Amino acid sequence: MPQLDSATFLPQLFWLVVTFGILFLVMWRIALPRVADVLEARQERMSSNLEKAEDFKKEAEAVLEAYEAAMAEARSKALDVIAEVRGTMAEEAASRQADLAEKLTEQIEQGEARIEQAKNEAIGQIQGVSAELTAAAMERLTGEKPNDAAVSAAVEAAFKARAN
Repeated sequence: MPQLDSATFLPQLFWLVVTFGILFLVMWRIALPRVADVLEARQERMSSNLEKAEDFKKEAEAVLEAYEAAMAEARSKALDVIAEVRGTMAEEAASRQADLAEKLTEQIEQGEARIEQAKNEAIGQIQGVSAELTAAAMERLTGEKPNDAAVSAAVEAAFKARAN
């Protein structure tokens, strides 16, 4: 093997140093700065992305807080509107109930008045019929026609006595 020949050690060492030096300079001046630039750019991009993510997170939290505040306010307004509507509906229901009670009371009074009037008419008719029957019965029993005014007065007195 030519590498292990001791006569060629010195030129091999020379070319080893020259090649190592050239590779060292190429790596030191060209390749490693580029790698360092790429790593630095990557680190800056990651830092920038992390900062943006943190900003987005803070913005999202602020938006969430604003949303929750808006929802709470909307719920509060909705509850107020519901309470107001309930109050209005209760007032309307009470008003309608009062109107209905008033109408019913009026109808009841009118009905009672009609009943009283019908009762009085019926009693009047019964008194008239009673007076006629009494007059007819007295005429048959006595053979004489009684005085209509006297018979009516007697029947009316009997009805009044019976009513008390």
